[in-house]
Amino acid sequence: MEKLTIKSWSLHDRPREKLLHKGKKIVSNAELIAILIGSGNREESAVTLSKKILAHVNNNLNNLAKLSIAELMKFKGIGEAKAIAIITALELGKRRHFETTEIVPKITCSNDVNKLMVPLIGDLNHEEFWVLYLNNSNKVIFKQQLSKGGLTATIVDIRLVYKKAIELSAVGMIVCHNHPSGKLKPSNADIQLTQKIKEAGVTLDIKLLDHLIVTEKNYFSFADEGML
Repeated sequence: MEKLTIKSWSLHDRPREKLLHKGKKIVSNAELIAILIGSGNREESAVTLSKKILAHVNNNLNNLAKLSIAELMKFKGIGEAKAIAIITALELGKRRHFETTEIVPKITCSNDVNKLMVPLIGDLNHEEFWVLYLNNSNKVIFKQQLSKGGLTATIVDIRLVYKKAIELSAVGMIVCHNHPSGKLKPSNADIQLTQKIKEAGVTLDIKLLDHLIVTEKNYFSFADEGML
């Protein structure tokens, strides 16, 4: 069987030429992936193969970003190099989004925190606990991952939380962690930890402003729910 190639298509239907002459916004997700992988297999062009890969993840780029190299290589025509190219492009897009949200001058509401943290921890398959340290204008002066755990929990050393706060002369902080399960309801451990962090800051006059539980699609704010 003759191998199907994009070169046999009309000039204006080829993804690279389409992007070059008509602009990036008119190019579909499948066509962008086709540009990344360069070629398909003996039965499918790069675009057809890309459409098949996208259909496998319900045409959702967030779901595509969760596929491993091994999972991508299950598609005929996707070798290790092509799988790495796809993962690299999606990771760059994720980091680009994070850099644009990082410019937020100050935290005015819980959604500001969510926008800052979703690119970092929203789609992870393990729990991570982060702390945002704020000055008296509610500007984020530093953020750090304090711990990294398993599917359902992560261990937090409250002393380390405040050690960094004192070093930075922070006047407030917001703690965040993700729930890989997608469930937003705080556990008893989440509630107890929040209270311990809040109480530890009273003597130091460093206020815990909020605790967010972040998932890929939504978030839970202890402050918004009157639990602080």
